[in-house]
Amino acid sequence: MPEPVHVRELTADDLEAAWELGRFAFGSDPQRPAPASTPVPGLTRYGAFDDAGRLVGKAVDLHHDQWWSGRAVPAADVAGVAVAPEARGRGVARALLTALLRGARDRQAAISALYPTVAAPYRACGWEAAGVLRTVDLATAALPRHRPASHLTVRAGTPADLPAVADLYERVARHRNGMLTRRGELFDAADRGLPGDGVTLVEADGELVGYATWQRGRGYGADSVLTVDEALAVTAEAARELVGVLASWASVAPTLRLCPLDGDAVSTVLPLEAAREHERDLWMHRPVDVARAVAARGWPAHARGVVDFHLTDPLAEWNTGTWRLAVADGAAELTRVDAEVRLRLDVRGFALLYAGAARARSVAQAGLLHTTGVAPDALDLLGAGGPAQLLDYF
Repeated sequence: MPEPVHVRELTADDLEAAWELGRFAFGSDPQRPAPASTPVPGLTRYGAFDDAGRLVGKAVDLHHDQWWSGRAVPAADVAGVAVAPEARGRGVARALLTALLRGARDRQAAISALYPTVAAPYRACGWEAAGVLRTVDLATAALPRHRPASHLTVRAGTPADLPAVADLYERVARHRNGMLTRRGELFDAADRGLPGDGVTLVEADGELVGYATWQRGRGYGADSVLTVDEALAVTAEAARELVGVLASWASVAPTLRLCPLDGDAVSTVLPLEAAREHERDLWMHRPVDVARAVAARGWPAHARGVVDFHLTDPLAEWNTGTWRLAVADGAAELTRVDAEVRLRLDVRGFALLYAGAARARSVAQAGLLHTTGVAPDALDLLGAGGPAQLLDYF
């Protein structure tokens, strides 16, 4: 029988032990940084302790907000989960994540995302795979070149341009699902210097319409890589201009590496058919509070309907029960009902539907939705709005 662990928020006195635990789990540099002596705004650190008071597990709740169809939804994004080797397989991670979810709900979070090193423990706790953050390599010489547009200005960015860059990111991200708002204490406390080695801006009549942040890397031989951390535009002309600038690196950086954003202006210009996958990071999703998750997000104006279902959530008992989902006029509500229902949904199935990662029939085929004499399609209403995508790794 697993030995009990005590979970609590970490204090400044615990941070060195937490760093050491993370070093072993993730193979980081053994040279210790100076431990922080004050709490970091915008996150909560949790630790699991054995009966002897030894730290045997840790997890971090990042106080993010995510865009869902024009509305910012409070999120508890999970990072830094580590368990001491001697304590693995004994329920430590489950105890940590249970406490994290409860604390996240108390601070009004609605949803959660994470990048797993292994999916199975998180599936056991209600998260489910909902998407992939892809990093691809392209031959820089294959990027399309075009005659620069006379009404567009291309220039190097400065720290004074960063607010405009943040505004353009929000113009792209806010009407999608899942992307971070990049607002809040965590981002307010971040370094305000230029990201990477440089920022390239495209302007029209003094207004920013496209940008790329990049890292030059080393060398200029056949193995030289230009890493584009982000390239976004809000017009087709700006996207073409931006890609043309990136193409100009071909003589000294034969490979361009970036994370494409599905269906955005820049991706429609890139020769993605020739892309080679460099890296893929699976991300998982789950609700923290299902009623809050439904009420907080935006919904397509055309979506309309009502469906009753029973939800099971072993870790977050406040989500378990029989619910009625009503969607109309760009908003939705989830209310408890006392009724016999023929749709029984697992919390992992809820995560898939909410994130637009699967339709109800697929969720049923996966064993995460059980029906009694009815088709499952009515629950497709929960996924109205299209698939979610993340562009930030945490």
